[in-house]
Amino acid sequence: MRRTLFFALLLPLAACHQSAPAFDDFGLVPPFVLTAQNGQSFDATSLDGHVWVADFIYTSCAGVCPRMTSQMHEVQTALKQQSDVQLVSFTVDPANDTPPRLAEYARENGANTAVWHFLTGPQPALQNLDRNVFKLGNVDGSMQHSSRFVLCDQRRHIRGYYDTSESDAITRLLVDIQRLEGSKG
Repeated sequence: MRRTLFFALLLPLAACHQSAPAFDDFGLVPPFVLTAQNGQSFDATSLDGHVWVADFIYTSCAGVCPRMTSQMHEVQTALKQQSDVQLVSFTVDPANDTPPRLAEYARENGANTAVWHFLTGPQPALQNLDRNVFKLGNVDGSMQHSSRFVLCDQRRHIRGYYDTSESDAITRLLVDIQRLEGSKG
C-alpha cells in the first residue's frame, strides 16, 4: 500500500519533468505469433499502440522468477487505473510451460490477464526473441535467463532495460513508462 502510494505520487512528478533525456532505441521487436495462457494465438501487433514491459521466466523456477513475477505484479498494481500498459512474460521452458500451466501460474500470481500475457510457443521462435531481438539470453533448455525487464514503446521499439536485482529498477521503470505514455514513442 505504501509503495503504491509512493508510485502514485511519483508518476505525476515524472510527467512534469521537462529535461528528461530522450530514450535510446535498442531495436524493433518484429511481428511474432505465440500462444497465450488461454490457448489462443497472441499476435505481437496487438501490442501496437501500447507501452509494454517484457520479461523471460519459467513457471517451475526456484531462482529469480518468483521475484521477477512479484515485481511484474507490482508494476501491474502501480499502473492499475492509470495507464494502458501491457505486460508480457515469455517462457524459457516451452516444453513444460503449456497454456494451462501458464494460466495456473497467472492465477497463482494475481495476474490480470487482460493486460498481463504469459506466452509460450515453439522453442526456435522463443530463442529468436530472447537471443536476437531482446538480446537477453537463450531458450536452449538450460533454464538460464536474464533477470531484466524490457520496456517497449507503442511502435514495438525497445527503449530500456531494467535489472530487477537493482533496488531502484521498478521505480525507474515506472517513471519511464509514464514518460513513454506521454510521448509518441
